Order: sequence, then structure tokens, then C-alpha cells
Amino acid sequence: MPRSYRKMEEYEEKILRLKSERKTNLEICGKFGFTMKQMTNFITRYNTRQKKLAAGIVIRRKGRPAKEYEVSEQDKVAALRYILARKESRIKALEMENKLMRDFLSLTERK
Repeated sequence: MPRSYRKMEEYEEKILRLKSERKTNLEICGKFGFTMKQMTNFITRYNTRQKKLAAGIVIRRKGRPAKEYEVSEQDKVAALRYILARKESRIKALEMENKLMRDFLSLTERK
């Protein structure tokens, strides 16, 4: 069964507004299509984050920091050229496939 992962932080403002309107977790889950487990985990993470902020603890991202590197204009142009070439080759392949199907149908006297 595939995971139904959704970024709950995108819905944070809406969830908190509904909580302030005294909506239950079940009603909020039904509105956005979350499971109760997702909702309770989100509320727990939110409350923990707020407690840390109130205590003056700086919240940092976990894990290794991302590499900082610059992408040159030449790299960007090369990437775009590659994308265009792939699209053009895909179009040619589909055109050839379409021609083969038409030839097949004409040989079998279907159309």
C-alpha cells in the first residue's frame, strides 16, 4: 500500500484557524483528507516547536547541511538544450510509431 504523504506544514495556517474555531481533529481530517495519525503527529510536532520557541531554543534543520555551489549560465543552457533534444527525439519516435500503425491498418484494410 503506497504512503499517502502530504506536507502538512502547507496547511498549518488553515489547521490552526480551524482549531481556533473549536473544530475537532476528526472534522479537520475529513476536510483535508488526512488520517488521524497524521493529524496527531502534526499537532505534537507543532506544540513541541512552539515550546522550544517560547524557551528561546533556536530551531535548526536536522542532518547534514546542503552543499552550496553555483550553477553557471553554460550549465543552464546545456540542461535546456538536453531537455529540448529529448523532447524532439520523443516526438520523432511517436511520429514513426504513428506512421507504422497507419501502414499496418492500411495493409489489414481497416482504414
